[in-house]
Amino acid sequence: MPGEFERHAATWMAWPARREIWGDLFAEVKSDYASLAQTIARFEPLYMVANSADADEARRLCGARVTIIEYPINDSWARDSGPVFLVDDHGGLAASAWRFTAWGGKYFPHDQDAELARRIAAHLAVTVVASDIALEGGAILVDGEGTLITTESCLLNANRNPGLSKHEIEAELIRVLGVRKVIWLPGDPLDVETDGHIDGLMALSAPARALFETSDNRADVRFEILRENRRALELQTDARGRSFEIASIEEVDRALSRGDRYCRSYVNFYILNDAVVAPAYGLPSDVRVEAVLRKAFTCRTIVMLPIGAIAVGGGGFHCITQQQPT
Repeated sequence: MPGEFERHAATWMAWPARREIWGDLFAEVKSDYASLAQTIARFEPLYMVANSADADEARRLCGARVTIIEYPINDSWARDSGPVFLVDDHGGLAASAWRFTAWGGKYFPHDQDAELARRIAAHLAVTVVASDIALEGGAILVDGEGTLITTESCLLNANRNPGLSKHEIEAELIRVLGVRKVIWLPGDPLDVETDGHIDGLMALSAPARALFETSDNRADVRFEILRENRRALELQTDARGRSFEIASIEEVDRALSRGDRYCRSYVNFYILNDAVVAPAYGLPSDVRVEAVLRKAFTCRTIVMLPIGAIAVGGGGFHCITQQQPT
């Protein structure tokens, strides 16, 4: 599995389908998805999977630069239900397909999303590397040089892989994704949606270079959680023996949340070929975060795009995108 910061052939998304997540904001979130898709399409091809009944709406809102692919879906978090793409030693593309359980059985039905990775692989006519491990794409980060980072609170959760040991899960990650070292961070036990996906804690801008979410508010319930996770990474080295260079990226103030699931994560940005699309919350902190990203991604355009209603559903830009490497 290449790092997200490596070159992409395309990006995949899935059109909003589960109305109950957003309720009265459903129309607004579709507009926000379309805005993100249009932004991505300025930099690389964008494929949007949509139910047949929603395909015309998706085409109208997204515009001609976005390609709509009609497959049945239950939900719209392509990072988690879509394929995790792989490349072989000759540059050939493959797709890994994991057991998708809708984040430990939190949403039903999810039978169509459980088939999405294989359907996209068939569309691209690429080999499928299958696994029986329950895993979502947002639960893992890789550097493309043998290192994978994940969290214990998610992959070791009893709602994902009961009966499997840490060693067994680690061995499967190594087998399927071609990594040599798995780094386990504690994760976030307070995350009720994903049980502590790694992409809500940190991102990699390059091998051995991390951006880590941070809170300066000691009264915030996540203050100690974030500090504990960062300390765990500081004590680690990657597959090549390098310590991590860690930059801080602040968390959105909890007081500004719009509901219990609200995604307050600036670190949940998406890296494109020549740009980074990061969430803007309409706060003074947007400017500070943009400066951090400019320093981390000196050769990429930083696009601060309003997150809008997407965050109300429990995720951000990274959660609804999946990169297809060249």
